[in-house]
Amino acid sequence: MLYEFMVRTKDRFQIIDITDNVQRAVYRSKVKHGIAVVFTRHTTTGLMINEYERGLLEDIEARMKELIPCDSDYLHNRIDNNAHAHLRASLLLNPEVVVPIDQAELQLGTWQRILFVELDGPRERNVYVMICPCPEFPEE
Repeated sequence: MLYEFMVRTKDRFQIIDITDNVQRAVYRSKVKHGIAVVFTRHTTTGLMINEYERGLLEDIEARMKELIPCDSDYLHNRIDNNAHAHLRASLLLNPEVVVPIDQAELQLGTWQRILFVELDGPRERNVYVMICPCPEFPEE
């Protein structure tokens, strides 16, 4: 079962907690045991699982900017001036995360959240959630 939702970003770099959107997809699927595959098909976005705490989010942004600055002489900038966003997505993030489902609940740790990372905003982005039931647990 494939579900889709839109994320509207407001800033060039932004981290958004999408955990509740993914959990709603799990509820709609009625799958009690399985996995949720969360995917962004945009090359200048990424996903991660981490704590959604302001200081940590600021640290992540600062380190990304330090490791891959916007103003370097990237070859890709000759096309559309966003090479830094592509590099950050390629080297530091994933386009997907996979989360187990048990009793229709995402099995995340206490502080874990599913985070969508915008690297080239503001934009409207689509996130896809594929809910896959586990064949070992017949759905009730």
